[in-house]
Amino acid sequence: MAQKNNHLVIMAGGVGARFWPMSTTEKPKQFIDVLGTGKTLLQLTVERFGNLVAPENIWVVTNQKYLDIVHEQLPQIPVGNILCEPCRRNTAPCIAYVSWRIKAKDPKANIVVTPSDHIVMNVQEFQRVIEECMNFTADSDAIVTLGMKPTRPETGYGYIQADLSVSSLRNKGIFRVESFREKPDLKTAEQYIKKNNYFWNAGIFIWNVSTIVNAFRIYQPKINKIFEQMLPVYGTSEEQALINEKFPLCENISVDYAIMEKAEEIFVCPADFGWSDLGTWGSLQTQSKRDIYGNASIGENINLFDTHNCIIHTTQEKKVVVQGLDGYIVAENNDTLLICKLSEEQRIKQFSGES
Repeated sequence: MAQKNNHLVIMAGGVGARFWPMSTTEKPKQFIDVLGTGKTLLQLTVERFGNLVAPENIWVVTNQKYLDIVHEQLPQIPVGNILCEPCRRNTAPCIAYVSWRIKAKDPKANIVVTPSDHIVMNVQEFQRVIEECMNFTADSDAIVTLGMKPTRPETGYGYIQADLSVSSLRNKGIFRVESFREKPDLKTAEQYIKKNNYFWNAGIFIWNVSTIVNAFRIYQPKINKIFEQMLPVYGTSEEQALINEKFPLCENISVDYAIMEKAEEIFVCPADFGWSDLGTWGSLQTQSKRDIYGNASIGENINLFDTHNCIIHTTQEKKVVVQGLDGYIVAENNDTLLICKLSEEQRIKQFSGES
């Protein structure tokens, strides 16, 4: 059952078109059915929290132009819980804003913050880990981040170095963070995974609202002052206009730099529930079920011949026949068809014409 003070914050302001032609700047990947399940990544994000958080305690921070999309896809949450950023300022201002907004409603709030566009394969294990972490932070000044157990020397993720010598007194599965590491080169990543105390940084955070607000007061007073001064207008008709005025004044900085690398009571919970941030077509292929030739097919009527190591995403009821490809993306959406080497997918943005 959901604890009445549990809150979920979903960061859904990304504007990228990495899964073009399915995703565009008008409808980024968090709002589309990437996995072919009939649900968008945003909807799956809410769904995986199950009974941990009540709908009235779910918050989405997004760009103003996506307000209607969020409301349409998540009709179960109050429209007042969809907070609109007038511009992009990275994750620290986003989190400061929503933290003060929640504090105005529930001073005892216990919060989990997550991106909107990740996937989780083992939802039951995910829920167990989140519940353990929320119990840990509910009545303490601890900040917890999830560390994914690495399965390969990934250069696209940041890493968390944990002190595994002594676990927390209150939870044997939670440990102090020694350091945060930037995205490494391949040689460094290979060194990390040879050790057992380096984990992928998933960007999922758990903390009590008082803890995170106090951290902003100490480490980011300029950002904090902007949102603390707005306390009287939260939940009123004046809120959005004032946010539109004040939000652009915030420094463009991630919460990792702003808070996580400075605060003292920082802990990591190592976890393994089949996680991916789905940053590329290649990552979607890796996370999807593949045939004996390494092909991942998402769609109903796909026929492959002499084809290997491809990702085929065609869900609009066309009959698709692919022959003789190795290591390609084949994806269609409405009147657009993409055929591109997986090794060249970094060029998709230039092909798409998306800014």
